[in-house]
Amino acid sequence: MDDKPLLSKEAAKKLLAEAARARAAAYAPYSGFCVGAALLFEGGLTVPGCNVENASYSLSVCAERNAMTTALTKGLRRPLAVAVAGPEGAFCPPCGACRQFLAEFNPDMAVVLKEADEPVVYTLRELLPLSFSLDENCGGAD
Repeated sequence: MDDKPLLSKEAAKKLLAEAARARAAAYAPYSGFCVGAALLFEGGLTVPGCNVENASYSLSVCAERNAMTTALTKGLRRPLAVAVAGPEGAFCPPCGACRQFLAEFNPDMAVVLKEADEPVVYTLRELLPLSFSLDENCGGAD
């Protein structure tokens, strides 16, 4: 096993700060649970996203999926990492749907969360073992 960290502590903190900035744009009038996410790509480019609720709850969009769909519109397909920032003080890992959605693009990406005021880094594969895949040769993750 490689002992090299997925992301430096400094990079993890910076990405979490980007996610917290994105959280400010969240639209969560029903739950009041605002979430921001930030994806990191090659070259240091970041793409933010926030959750957007809807009165028809099933039509709501999580911050992580919002960020990834925005990245796709920019031609970005393989994020290196994602940071998720929920309400201040809340431990906020991606939901199962977001884990599966992100795994389509890079199941080995780093997932940065804030725990006890410090960044904690997991791999998406750790958070979603045995993810669903039709065929990785049909346009899925490399």
